[in-house]
Amino acid sequence: MKPQKIEDEALHLPKEERIALIQKLILSFDTPSTEELREDWLFEAKRRAAALDDGKLQAVPGDEVIKKARALIK
Repeated sequence: MKPQKIEDEALHLPKEERIALIQKLILSFDTPSTEELREDWLFEAKRRAAALDDGKLQAVPGDEVIKKARALIK
C-alpha cells in the first residue's frame, strides 16, 4: 500500500482511532533495540561502579531498600 493511501485512510478514522495509531507509530521509533538496552544498562552499571569507587555514591543494603519500597506501597 502506498504511503499517500495510508495517510488518506488514516485521516478518515475516528479521533480515538487516530490517537491510538499515532501513539503506536511514535512508540515504534522510541522502542530501543535489545542491543541498545544492553549498552545503556552496561553504561549505567559502569557509571555507578565508578561513583561507588570514587566515594561519590554510597551503597544501600538490599534489605533496607526492600523495607523502604514496601513502606512506599502501603
